[in-house]
Amino acid sequence: MEQKDWMDLKSGTDVRGTALEGVEGEHVDLTDEAVRGIAGAFCFWLSKKLGKGALTVAIGHDSRLSAKRIEKAAAEAVAASGGTALLTGLSSTPSMFMLLQEKDIGADASIMITASHLPYNKNGLKFFTKEGGLEGKDIAEILTLAAEGKALAGKGCVKEKSYIGRYCEGLVAFVREKTGRKRPLEGKKIVVDAGNGAGGFYVDKVLVPLGADTAGSQFLDPDGRFPNHIPNPEDKGAMRSVCEAVKRAKADFGIIFDTDVDRAGAVDKSGEEINRNRLIALISAILLEEEPGATIVTDSVTSDGLAQFIAARGGRHCRYKRGYRNVIDKAKELNAQGISSPLAIETSGHAALRENYFLDDGAYLVTRLLISLAKLAEEGKDIASLIEGLPEPAEAAEVRLGFTEEGKKDFKAFGKAAIEGVQRAVAGMQGASLAPDNFEGVRINFAKERGDGWALIRMSLHEPIVPVNFESNAAGGCKAIAESLLELLAPYAAHIDLTKLRKYAGE
Repeated sequence: MEQKDWMDLKSGTDVRGTALEGVEGEHVDLTDEAVRGIAGAFCFWLSKKLGKGALTVAIGHDSRLSAKRIEKAAAEAVAASGGTALLTGLSSTPSMFMLLQEKDIGADASIMITASHLPYNKNGLKFFTKEGGLEGKDIAEILTLAAEGKALAGKGCVKEKSYIGRYCEGLVAFVREKTGRKRPLEGKKIVVDAGNGAGGFYVDKVLVPLGADTAGSQFLDPDGRFPNHIPNPEDKGAMRSVCEAVKRAKADFGIIFDTDVDRAGAVDKSGEEINRNRLIALISAILLEEEPGATIVTDSVTSDGLAQFIAARGGRHCRYKRGYRNVIDKAKELNAQGISSPLAIETSGHAALRENYFLDDGAYLVTRLLISLAKLAEEGKDIASLIEGLPEPAEAAEVRLGFTEEGKKDFKAFGKAAIEGVQRAVAGMQGASLAPDNFEGVRINFAKERGDGWALIRMSLHEPIVPVNFESNAAGGCKAIAESLLELLAPYAAHIDLTKLRKYAGE
């Protein structure tokens, strides 16, 4: 492998690549050689960081078809480095961090084999130390070391040690402590949709011990083909599936996880999804009742209605950059400044609470919601009552714009130039103004005559894409906003393909 081949596997703070044949035009680049090289380089990097030779590294995986092959290669690399590889089997990503906090396990770091919600042929590696997940610069350094063939030499071993059961025991104990009851979900029907990812454990290991009736739960068995729907709370088909399951079962609450359980969505008893802005509003309402005046950190595409909702409950809203690590880092920064920020959350369902190591953990998030559900039930109230009055837009849309062949030659520079140009042009556009609280791309507020809403134009974190999100308070408003956006983006049509935006606007 060449240096570029190694670096092409970097995806933000993760390693990701194609792990299975079968999709035309996609060759396997997350090979055994690559996995061994990266896991070996990780041990080399970790040894220097900790000043320690014999390392213990836990290795877990989600339900992907390539998981066992990659687990074997990673374990071989850890053992060849003189370390101990602890194979935890089917795991959630958050559990792979939490086991590092258990002193009796004695693991120095962990590797989670997952590619989140990506297609079945993809896979990847996430790395944790006791301090948290690695940063993007750490991944770049490890891949550079892998390209150089850096590794420790020794004769280690491979052991098996499941942890997910113990992780679940912690969640059960937490609910019992907060509610003061052994079976606080007695009499409640709760449906879980795991999408055949790793999250099926939540039913028997968390909900059943707490007394819940889980009949009607679906797709709990791990199956890396994802035959029913993609395990992704952001996917419309997946959300539609769990909403229908809640209605069929006449359940009190529904839960959906992504593949590796670091994200979640929910459904109320009427079958209405609690996702994106509604999910943020729900957990914000819970936390602001416990800590009035706190700051809620979200990503850049949250609605103005959410900001109003948070303010109405005495909180402050900090809208920051898209990317779960960005919002987590911002919340940590605010806390360090003495500004209390108990929550960092993305509209994608990544939610990290300060009380839980600022770990984005879908299972912890829904467990927190279930505590409130149990307490409210004692008062004869439903959990959806917490988000009554949330101002919601009449319309919302996202259009993802690609680049032309000319634009692809240097898409980052062309995208940056377009965003800066739009920012300047808004100043001269009647009925439009720049949003004051924006940290990413260009966010524009539109007056009633231009659609009565807002739009955000930004660069994707990982792809040569310009996502455009917009919302309107009026029927037909998004079309009017799209027309204004076409006017603003027209000077950049040689580099950015505006076809999808034109189609949305009806041109």
